[in-house]
Amino acid sequence: MTIHKEGRTTLIAGLICLLIINLMIHYFLPSVAVVVLILSIALYIFLISFFRKPDRSITTPNNNQIVSPCDGKVVVIEKVFEPEYLKEECIQVSIFMSPLNVHINWFPTDGQILYSKYHPGKYLAAWNPKASTENERTTVCYQFQSKRILLRQVAGALARRIVNYAKEGSSISQGEEMGFIKFGSRVDLYLPLDSTVLVGLGDKTIGNRTPIASW
Repeated sequence: MTIHKEGRTTLIAGLICLLIINLMIHYFLPSVAVVVLILSIALYIFLISFFRKPDRSITTPNNNQIVSPCDGKVVVIEKVFEPEYLKEECIQVSIFMSPLNVHINWFPTDGQILYSKYHPGKYLAAWNPKASTENERTTVCYQFQSKRILLRQVAGALARRIVNYAKEGSSISQGEEMGFIKFGSRVDLYLPLDSTVLVGLGDKTIGNRTPIASW
């Protein structure tokens, strides 16, 4: 396991800030220096954990299965109308990522990117139903054979930066990195109506490992 490139600047800045804080506490408030040092170490270990990059490579792609685009917990499974790009009824599967989850996002199948757009917005709690349409978010739609899949990265109350690598017109492979969301957030997955959902509400998912649906 390594550190994701999106976390390197944050970790360096965090280390410098914590060192300065601890030096100041050591000289001006030595009575609480040990407590502050322990808390600082715990915070830095959390930051390292948040930006971890486990090996989730897919050695044998299976495009008959849509694998989970992220780690987290399934919070929505419902039939909805997707108004931004698909403009048709789909099956929505939403996965909530807590601050303890790996926050890398991956593409669930091979495909060709048709659409990629960033939307500024609010920072409602990620589990709020309005988050999908009102929060800061990035929408990506791609096509695999005759199927279109839409993915939406949604910022949460803590997440203030969505990173997305999708470029319109480019080809992507199952398991390839789509982006990264910093701190609690969710990913909405919109699938064709003829997809067979393989997860249930409350199920835990592992990115690039858990089958979400099949066709």
